[in-house]
Amino acid sequence: MRLVIIEDEKPNATRLKNLVHDIFPDTTIEAILDTVSASVAWFRQHPHPDVALMDIRLADGLSFDIFQQVSLQCPVIFTTAYDEYAIRAFKVNSIDYLLKPIEKEDLRQALDKIHRQPVQTGPTEMVQQLLEFFKQKEVSYRTRFMLPFRDGYRTVLVEDVDFAYYAYSTTRLVLKDKSEVVVTQTMDELEEQLNPAQFFRANRQHIIGIHSIDRILHSFNGKLQIRLKRDPEREVLVSKEKVPLFKQWLDK
Repeated sequence: MRLVIIEDEKPNATRLKNLVHDIFPDTTIEAILDTVSASVAWFRQHPHPDVALMDIRLADGLSFDIFQQVSLQCPVIFTTAYDEYAIRAFKVNSIDYLLKPIEKEDLRQALDKIHRQPVQTGPTEMVQQLLEFFKQKEVSYRTRFMLPFRDGYRTVLVEDVDFAYYAYSTTRLVLKDKSEVVVTQTMDELEEQLNPAQFFRANRQHIIGIHSIDRILHSFNGKLQIRLKRDPEREVLVSKEKVPLFKQWLDK
């Protein structure tokens, strides 16, 4: 089986690669791609694989955008954090969905299905229906967090969050009064739950609020460095690949 992985988080891509080789040792991973633009370029220049594993949310857009630029001639397995019940409504033979974190047995079943019944043409029509569904779906973002506090609970409003960071296996919110609180969500979950008009995933360790930025400086290799108002010593780098998306987010 020839396979392409499209995933913008390196640890997730590496884990998928290892899982695939555990399940089918003879599988050839032809490419690991992390953006819509890189994926479009690759599919235009290479024979299409037997299957593509695609994350839905990439650094420069949704993976659905790939299908608007390339007529994919292979089945697709999407990896996503979207609601399980919405996803079930769209299951067809040529498309499958795996909810993050990806479990080995779920991936085995999806690959087995494609291995037994290879599909000759890509699922362009179904993907277009999915794209329209997600465009029309009412999006509701988190407005507050309920957190344990002393012998009860406290509420933290999202509007009071300056930025979030991940360190020592813990996700923390830094509030506008410079205090910190620990939350149970992963950074991926926070990225999905926070309004993208107000928050930006700068890198794996940081999600910054629009009002948290003090200065933006050029850094090495085409990266940008963000200086934060309430933590000026913290180094927050935006990768070269994410710089266009970051500029677009700022310039609204």
